[in-house]
Amino acid sequence: MRRLLSLVLVSLLCLSGVILPGTGVAEAGAADVARATGLRFGLHPDKTRLAIDLDRRVDFRAFTLSGPDRVVIDFRGLDWQILDRGENDGAGLIARYRVGLFEPGVYRMVLDLTQPSQIDAMFVLPAQDGMPPRFVVDLSRTTPQAFAKATLKGEPENRFDGTKVAAASPSAASQTLSVAPALPDAVKPRQRADGRRVVAIDAGHGGIDPGAIGISGVQEKSITLAFAKALAVELEKTGRYKPVLTRDRDIFIRLRDRVSIARAADAELFISIHADSVGNPRTRGLSIYTLSERASDGVAAELADSENKADLIAGVDLSTESAEVTSILIDLARRETMNLSARFAGHIIGQVQPHTELLRKPVRSAGFAVLKAPDMPSVLIETGFLSNRQDEKVLQDPAHRSRLVRGMVSAVDQFFAAEQTWSRL
Repeated sequence: MRRLLSLVLVSLLCLSGVILPGTGVAEAGAADVARATGLRFGLHPDKTRLAIDLDRRVDFRAFTLSGPDRVVIDFRGLDWQILDRGENDGAGLIARYRVGLFEPGVYRMVLDLTQPSQIDAMFVLPAQDGMPPRFVVDLSRTTPQAFAKATLKGEPENRFDGTKVAAASPSAASQTLSVAPALPDAVKPRQRADGRRVVAIDAGHGGIDPGAIGISGVQEKSITLAFAKALAVELEKTGRYKPVLTRDRDIFIRLRDRVSIARAADAELFISIHADSVGNPRTRGLSIYTLSERASDGVAAELADSENKADLIAGVDLSTESAEVTSILIDLARRETMNLSARFAGHIIGQVQPHTELLRKPVRSAGFAVLKAPDMPSVLIETGFLSNRQDEKVLQDPAHRSRLVRGMVSAVDQFFAAEQTWSRL
């Protein structure tokens, strides 16, 4: 029954545009990488111009999205190391812009607009008159109706050749950009001849998506990666587990691809690490979430809403991509998988309680996208809140992190000991 369910799920994932990892965009060779050497804005009565100085021609593709209005530009083989990445102030029709690694070999720039705007021109100027090659995009004002029409009806550009600009709806854009990141060797499917159980560890956020920002400026993506790496090391030390990291560096991984990486590695358990923030700075403590279509309370709803919008920061809203998966989860696999997830959450709370502050009602439920794998017990651990000064401090303390990680390993031991008769496939 479980094998049949898995085959049905894979078929639906393919039909819904989710491409499982296995082939991805290869890293550009060093000799083929262009470099961005400068960026500036030009303000004119009828347009706003963004110009990026390059040392050679670069390939690009672009599209527009609404809610909020923005322009998304992908560059293949462009090195941004010498320019500021993350979020920066814009000018004119561009409120702000952010740049981050979207997938290996591809950097993504997202332009948040101050008002609906149309792309009048987008091109690369060759070097001339002592000026380096330049990537140029010209934006001008348009009506909300015209912007929405262009966004919904535009044809997506599938190629990195920069020959035309494309506008795409979120669904069309997700089809254009649905190639999963190239997988490191550590997460490629394997035979578990050594008997070790595979545990997927998901460091929340990354790359262009920093996640929550702490009071001191620390970024959630750094906190989660440190926790994920530490947990992987401790699991590996036991000799009983093969940890799989959905990301092992500062790179953006789409929500659906995080689950796909775990499933491709034949993981039997999925642990997503986060350190979020909420509006109340007094809220603090560790909590654990399992999947529910309805959040168990207001805090859970607020966190799930923010996490499921993580892909928006990269320009494409993929939150609706998992409708088929969610339906099957509810109809065919919900009881078994969710019960196992809840049991594992209980094990974790029991093990970490002596070492950290807990949120009131520490085991909760919410509709997190990364918890929707229908055949893999999954939990999302909020290690604390960066909006709380005390939590932010301890989450950066290696000793505190080590204590929590050891507790998590003990919980994994308890889970597999209690479920020793259960096997994924």
